[in-house]
Amino acid sequence: MRRTMTSLALLGGGALLLSGCGGGAGGDADTIRVAYQKFGTFTQLDDLLQEVKSDFEATHEGITVELVPIEAQQNDYFTKLALMNQSPSTAPDVMYEDTFMIKSDVDAGYLAPLDDYVADWDEWDSFFDNAKQAGLGDDGGVYGIPMGTDTRALWYNTELFAQAGLPVPWEPATWQDVLDAAEAIRAEMPDVIPLNVYSGKPQGEAAAMQGFEMLLYGTGDTLYDTGTSKWVTGSQGFVDSLQFIADVYQGELGPTPQQALDTNVGTSVAAEWLPAGELAIALDGSWLSGTWLETGTAPWPEWEEVMAQAPMPTQDGQDPGAVSMSGGWTLAMGSDSDNPDAAWDFIALALDKDNSQAYDIAASQIAVRSDVAEDPDYIAANPSFEFFSSLVPVTNYRPATSDYAQISNEITVAMEAVMTGQQTPEEAAAAYDEAVVGIVGEENTQDG
Repeated sequence: MRRTMTSLALLGGGALLLSGCGGGAGGDADTIRVAYQKFGTFTQLDDLLQEVKSDFEATHEGITVELVPIEAQQNDYFTKLALMNQSPSTAPDVMYEDTFMIKSDVDAGYLAPLDDYVADWDEWDSFFDNAKQAGLGDDGGVYGIPMGTDTRALWYNTELFAQAGLPVPWEPATWQDVLDAAEAIRAEMPDVIPLNVYSGKPQGEAAAMQGFEMLLYGTGDTLYDTGTSKWVTGSQGFVDSLQFIADVYQGELGPTPQQALDTNVGTSVAAEWLPAGELAIALDGSWLSGTWLETGTAPWPEWEEVMAQAPMPTQDGQDPGAVSMSGGWTLAMGSDSDNPDAAWDFIALALDKDNSQAYDIAASQIAVRSDVAEDPDYIAANPSFEFFSSLVPVTNYRPATSDYAQISNEITVAMEAVMTGQQTPEEAAAAYDEAVVGIVGEENTQDG
């Protein structure tokens, strides 16, 4: 990563930063506090921020960057970050912010608008317009600068498929094709987990988005009608999606419920089960191979020959034939920062072209900057980038509403109820519908 001052400092903002005026979070005028997630195999962000800290401090005399890694699974990270933001003495100046949390955190008063900064940032034009949209609040203001995006699909072990007599390349056309392949794996290799689909409350958004919504949007139904601005209840697609979860877990085609409800299951999937040939199919994200790169936390040189990808099919093969979900993370500024110019300068440095490219390669992210996406080094860095980028035309996005986080939690409750056999899909869907009405009000719902 190159060592340089950002354009803001070069244009004169550096004078303020170098003087140490203003003050950082917690009452320290010369400290910029940066809060972010570091958990399991996800260490690429820590690597990036450690490097940026060094670069920043070398060019901003008198300013110290305090990195605050939060070692927690996703939902716990959100909770701990919210607790930090509730007091000016602990609130971060810069934070790692999931795009789906931006609107609710703006409503909560945690984030500062960045419009004035991006207006003077010549690199802002390099970001794709749809990526910029992910960082907007309800007021249309910019509150997060995107770091990368992602898509999701089926990763499968070609060696296990060959042993089970399954075709390679594998091209499932329906949900039943996926279940049939899992059944074939179980029949031939009872010690191998056939299929992993994240499910249950401990997995948080990994279950709601990466598991459930990958199914729901493949039925043709939706969680939220953007045309009417209402949440959908009474959806047959919702029931069918829960039935798929029941088929996997009650049909012994997935991990045991105990394994699936372990907060560390994502680490098990990426660093243990897949490399060891203990899991045949994983419904997972484009970033997964970052774990296996030479720079990853669990290097696996053979992954390119062993692992392949297939799009997740729609329920019955209906158009568009495949489905994906996309999300992404941003760097955002805390509203309690006493030194917003320094906080912005850190964000701009962390997400300049060189640092963005280094992070996107290391974390196996789909680039959100055109200059990164077109760079030959980025294109050549990972053979899976082309496949996962090809899913963008069939991808879907989570509802961009401030109450989505509460709805997401109710999805995981329903998933856990069916995966453990406590409720039928119909019962769990009915309980979800009731919870949604309680959250948003009956006037803000409509029948599916």
